[in-house]
Amino acid sequence: MPLPPRTKAQNPTGAPLVGEPRAMPSMRALERLAKRPRHQPSPPTPTPTQPAAKAAERPCPPSATSSSSSSSASALAKPARSAVVVAVAARAAGDGLVARVYPLRDFPGREAGALGGAFRDNVRWLLKQWGAPAAEARASGSSAWRALLSDDRTGVVVPIFAVEEPVASSPAPLCDYCRCAGWSHHWVSKRKYHFIIPAAANGDCQLGADVLLGRNDHLLHGLIHSNGFGHLVVLRGRDGCSTSLSGCDIMDIWDRLCYALRARAVSVVDISQKRSLDLRLLLGVAHGETWFTRWGYCLARGCFSVSTSAYAAAIEALAALPVDYLRSRHVRRVVTVYRRLSNKPLVTVREFLCCLLDWKHREPPLSSPPAKTCTRLQFMLPKPSVMKSLRQRPCRHFEDVVDLLKCRWSKKRLIDAAEVVVDRLLEHGNGAEMTRQAVRDAARGAIGDTGLLDFVIKSLGDTVVGNYIVRRLPDAETRVLQFSLEEYEEPTQVDVEVECTPSPPVVRWPSRVDVERDLRAVCRAMVEARSEAAQAVLDCKHWVKWWGLGDESDDQLRFFIEWRPQSWEAAELTRPMPPGEIVVVPLHASMGELLVEAEHALRDTYCFFGGFQAKALDGIAGEKWDPVMLGGAESGDTIGVYGQGADMEIELRWQGGLDLWEVRCVCGAQDDDGERMVSCDACDVWHHTRCVGIADSEPVPPLFLCVLCGGALMAAGPILEEALTVPIAK
Repeated sequence: MPLPPRTKAQNPTGAPLVGEPRAMPSMRALERLAKRPRHQPSPPTPTPTQPAAKAAERPCPPSATSSSSSSSASALAKPARSAVVVAVAARAAGDGLVARVYPLRDFPGREAGALGGAFRDNVRWLLKQWGAPAAEARASGSSAWRALLSDDRTGVVVPIFAVEEPVASSPAPLCDYCRCAGWSHHWVSKRKYHFIIPAAANGDCQLGADVLLGRNDHLLHGLIHSNGFGHLVVLRGRDGCSTSLSGCDIMDIWDRLCYALRARAVSVVDISQKRSLDLRLLLGVAHGETWFTRWGYCLARGCFSVSTSAYAAAIEALAALPVDYLRSRHVRRVVTVYRRLSNKPLVTVREFLCCLLDWKHREPPLSSPPAKTCTRLQFMLPKPSVMKSLRQRPCRHFEDVVDLLKCRWSKKRLIDAAEVVVDRLLEHGNGAEMTRQAVRDAARGAIGDTGLLDFVIKSLGDTVVGNYIVRRLPDAETRVLQFSLEEYEEPTQVDVEVECTPSPPVVRWPSRVDVERDLRAVCRAMVEARSEAAQAVLDCKHWVKWWGLGDESDDQLRFFIEWRPQSWEAAELTRPMPPGEIVVVPLHASMGELLVEAEHALRDTYCFFGGFQAKALDGIAGEKWDPVMLGGAESGDTIGVYGQGADMEIELRWQGGLDLWEVRCVCGAQDDDGERMVSCDACDVWHHTRCVGIADSEPVPPLFLCVLCGGALMAAGPILEEALTVPIAK
């Protein structure tokens, strides 16, 4: 039976919060401590590795860009202070240990970039470089290490934690992320390694392992099993309360770490949003690739049986959609504006979205070009000819109202809160009325500051937010304030034709808020025009990056070791064989040494092979004392290993668990894809709730029958009724 799906935003581990974090000294105390005479040699600055250089050349996506001019200016003014803070912070661990300091853009260092072993050995070497684990380890057996990342440009010091979690004592030994990524058949690894960059509020604390795993507000949370397969669980940039690192910076750190430690594959569930826009839909249509594609991630599997070819066809169908085909009047209006400003035809949706994304980063000109006026004297024209009737605007934009308000919140927070309120009104229905308390309760989940929410609701009356007018009128009977939405139309000018040649109207330069509003309008109109294609794109959220074996021209041989079960063992295996484990041996290694390394790799990595004893190799010929080079196998080949001692009774065998389930949904899905499912009470076959007509907000009925079982029961109804009817005795 598949496990119930987790929430769509993040997937917390569910570990309890144990212990209190120790606070580091304040900045004033750190500077005072730095003035004391100490002899602390500064760590050598390693040269950037090849993946770091590539990451620096990679262009940042539009969703996580930052101003480089301010960063460079602050970097020139802070070199001395940065050195003091780094030197003191390296000594300021809560248990007296000295933390390892890395340059931010060279992490995890030149030495780690030269690692050539398997992941299980590389990660131990890295944690050994970080020193002894912190003293906050609990009874669970998890251990935490801490290092510091120093940005020489801005002087910012960011902590990064590594947690080693033994699976045997873990409250969640099986991995839900492997199950959703299609890796349910993988053997259960003995250890999980978590790499965490905590939120800014917790960055100055020496946190324990249980506290780190019990929180879900981290800026980065990456999980890698000891076999090298991992998952990017959480990543938050500046929109996720990151004050010093952008999303691109954090993603570069994670990508370089996986490359240096030789991770084999990393999956991610792409549900990233920006201003309520799904980035996998916006960037996929605009650029043909998602945000994670810039780091080499590719589509692994689509939910609801959406194939890779269907995803590519849906992207092209949305990208080639003509802009004039969109039915939104607001979109048709702004298309004319951007065509005049950019001097481009902007025929398709892809061209228009690329123009809008580029316009977000354009600065308005210092002075607008002078408008052309008519050469005739206006007093010589008839009065009705020169008069222009301007339709009065019924209300003001909320952005203009914010400029007149005096409050403690920033303009950006007020506008974001107003957009949340409008979204909740849209969910209730366009034109439908909601009371003030209903609006407050609906928006409370997305806006944590109740004071901000009340202030925005009070100021929203008769204002324009996006494409809608927020009306606030009292009810005729109860006199209770009711909120509703109306479609907003831009004020237009009706010109009377005159004999003089009219000049083109002066177009106002759109601001960043205007561009984001137009982006939302275009995406809504695009989804309405091609709803099936848009849904297919949104259903493709499982992405993965493969690093492969990483076989270089060094003095090492690398093989994939696969277990060859005996006939009675193979009969008890109900899942496909997982990928083999990586084994690295020297060029001069013998067959016996390869056999020993294969046994050690399986026993050290997986719970299933805790007592395994290797006996022979398959796929390579020779005696135990013969060199591996003469056995007929090349580096990168798959070698089988025979032996005994595999624990066939252990419950920690596969990441998907021992329970077997059958998925046969009407959409064509044959395996669990992480979406919400319900099983038939008659045949125990699982189906997507969305495919059988159960909304995500509705509970699962206590009795559910699939189409086949329900149809068979209805067909057998008359027969059963006739059989159960007692004949009346005459």
